[in-house]
Amino acid sequence: MGGHDMSAEVDAVRRFRERVGLPELVDIHTHFMPERVLRKVWAYFDAAGPLVGREWPITYRHEETERVALLAAFGVRAYTSMLYPHKPGMARWLNGWAAEFAARTPGCLRTATFFPEDGVEAYVREAVESGARIFKSHLQVGAYDPNDKRLDGVWGLLAEAAVPVVTHCGSGPAPGAYTGPGPIKRLLARHPRLRLVVAHLGMPEYTDFLALAERYPEVGLDTTMAFTDFSEGFAPFPAEARGRLADLGDRILLGTDFPNIPYPYVHQLEVLERLALGGDWLRAVCHGNGARLFGLDGGQRLSTPGDRFA
Repeated sequence: MGGHDMSAEVDAVRRFRERVGLPELVDIHTHFMPERVLRKVWAYFDAAGPLVGREWPITYRHEETERVALLAAFGVRAYTSMLYPHKPGMARWLNGWAAEFAARTPGCLRTATFFPEDGVEAYVREAVESGARIFKSHLQVGAYDPNDKRLDGVWGLLAEAAVPVVTHCGSGPAPGAYTGPGPIKRLLARHPRLRLVVAHLGMPEYTDFLALAERYPEVGLDTTMAFTDFSEGFAPFPAEARGRLADLGDRILLGTDFPNIPYPYVHQLEVLERLALGGDWLRAVCHGNGARLFGLDGGQRLSTPGDRFA
């Protein structure tokens, strides 16, 4: 994609923010990871691997510095570097990379991850104590049960520290051995104070995961890929459940999956606007809820130079 396309996209996002009355966005589901890991992820999407199951062109296949500058130009005040291991021995290394990335990238909330393995509680504690703001748990790619006994101390620690965990636990785009609401129901029964954020609104088991958020006041859901034309084609959100989204307006958070999306960034924003749940709801989802979750409004501004695309 050339500079012209990027300028047009930046303008489209700016127009959205102006319409809605939002000076900034908070996006809790964006991906930054070590280059060789990201290249493997992109190759997997390019090959339409079994967990993807369909053609999935990556829209923002740019260098890291360009991706960072683009988010800043979009007005994204804070975002994450969601990363995740698919085998033992990776998570500690990924956490080290993410800590270093957040340290040199002012807009990025320091992100960490884990895997059921020996020593997991120690490195999760280390990450929390040294400033991790959010964790990613990918039950589909990691193919592990969140109720694995090696993780019990981890969930307890994260609940106690009130650090949110974005969890890919729905069965979209393809089911895994431990996806679906069952394992998460069991987890929350044991750790009811866990700040679990259900990625992708729990796609396609939307209503099951909405029910869990209605039951547990610390549970939230992110919007990643939900309502987009791409997702509605294979996992449509049930129209009759829209009122429940409105009722949970303080716990729905903007997520996008940038840069690994098969459409422009602004499309995710416009489809949320298209739900017509009101300006207050949209502002809360796209900024207020995330800002509150991470204590951004009372603290130091997170910003990065985004003038490259302005």
